[in-house]
Amino acid sequence: MSDLREWLAVVDELGEVQRIGAEVDVDEEMSAITYLAGRREGGPALLFENIAGRPGYRALWNPFGSSRRRVAVALGEDPELGTTELIEATMRKLGRVIEPKLVDPGAAPVFQNTLTGDRIDLGQLPAATFWPGDGGRYLGTADSVITRNPEGGNLNLGTYRMMVHGRDELGLYMSPGKDALLHIEGRWARGEDVPVCVVLGVDPLQFLVSSQSFPKNVSEYDHVGGLRGAPVEVVQARHSDLLIPARADVVLECVAEPGARRMEGPFGEFTGYYGRPEGAAPLLRVKAIHHRDDPIVTHALMADHPACEQSTFFGIVRSARIWNDLQRMGIPGIAGVYSHPAAAGGFGVVVISLAQRYAGHAAQALALAAQCPGGAYYTKWIVAVDDDVDPTDLNDVLWAMSTRCSPIDDIDILRKTWSTPLDPTLNPPEIRRYGSKALINACRDHRYLDVFSERTALRRETYDRVTRRWSELGFTGVPSVPRTFHPEQTS
Repeated sequence: MSDLREWLAVVDELGEVQRIGAEVDVDEEMSAITYLAGRREGGPALLFENIAGRPGYRALWNPFGSSRRRVAVALGEDPELGTTELIEATMRKLGRVIEPKLVDPGAAPVFQNTLTGDRIDLGQLPAATFWPGDGGRYLGTADSVITRNPEGGNLNLGTYRMMVHGRDELGLYMSPGKDALLHIEGRWARGEDVPVCVVLGVDPLQFLVSSQSFPKNVSEYDHVGGLRGAPVEVVQARHSDLLIPARADVVLECVAEPGARRMEGPFGEFTGYYGRPEGAAPLLRVKAIHHRDDPIVTHALMADHPACEQSTFFGIVRSARIWNDLQRMGIPGIAGVYSHPAAAGGFGVVVISLAQRYAGHAAQALALAAQCPGGAYYTKWIVAVDDDVDPTDLNDVLWAMSTRCSPIDDIDILRKTWSTPLDPTLNPPEIRRYGSKALINACRDHRYLDVFSERTALRRETYDRVTRRWSELGFTGVPSVPRTFHPEQTS
């Protein structure tokens, strides 16, 4: 699948899309419908086809939501894969990179329609007020913001919110340390205009990759291609040297003029709270709007789990990013990694399952997971568990924390780490760039593995005998498979 529409057709066929033909309003109504529909695990993506005062535009809200199946389709995997299997498949693909491919701009669907000059009016797009306390109407959050690194020249894809200020003006909010902000400030220091392109009708796979933290000297386009197994088709933007997806639904070509800022916010964020108080953010001036016929604008509701758009796909892709980082650093024995979706949009808690192979192994994995590119931003709690514990099962993780962790010995704190102004626990707001992380070793104490109490577990022989009789015993479905069996039966 090479674009939003192909992905949409597949997930629609799976029964994962709800089309809403009734008229809806951009101010709080679309978001309220999305929130209520998303309170149920696995709720559908919502395609609003009749938006009051916005003729010609459709809006897709929460493309992924809490559906693992829709994430799997974007990743080119079987939608019936389990969570751990999907994370493993994604992790393996992350090692592959394929550069984007330039195609004929005359045949690019994104250039079917172009608006410039007086024809630009962001008020005609379905920008929305998400929450009652929002500072204005917003575009983005399900987007891909394209900038170029002034130091290395690589293109970066990021995901950021944008508040509409006028017919051709947007406020672009980025947390300190994020790539696009570093690029803008770097070029402003030279007195240069900064070209920025914003993909609003975005291929879900590009959105997924844009939301993740990669090394600052790589192009995320290469990782989109690597995950898909084929290059992203791109064309050069009309007003800069940036490359935009040829099959995107909507793209804004913008410029950030040196020092141009405007007050932005607040905005209801992935934490389930409003973000930072109103503050100055870089101002983008829109030079052109390109869109396909009958365009779709993508939106991501930031909320508490499971209605938060980023939670479930972060649980897959962020986990795979961290696992991949650990593998690239040569850490052996990693059996699984999971960024729990309910933990502030998948940011707050990371669990690593590993087979301990040497003294300090668990402590090493904890420290590196806390600071690797995939896991450094915001994460507060990093937990290591043995490989007989399922990192995706919070009940199993809490059991390990309660029976294998001695708080006085097994918790370390990292201070002054990379955080976000969106973290409501840090006050006053100006200190929020700096956070802290707890490293929790919930593995069996490596020094005493030979005397550590043995875990109760079924014999494999007994498990097989019982499961063969499962329906005879009056049960339906398939019985669960334990992660470990009595050691006498371990092969």
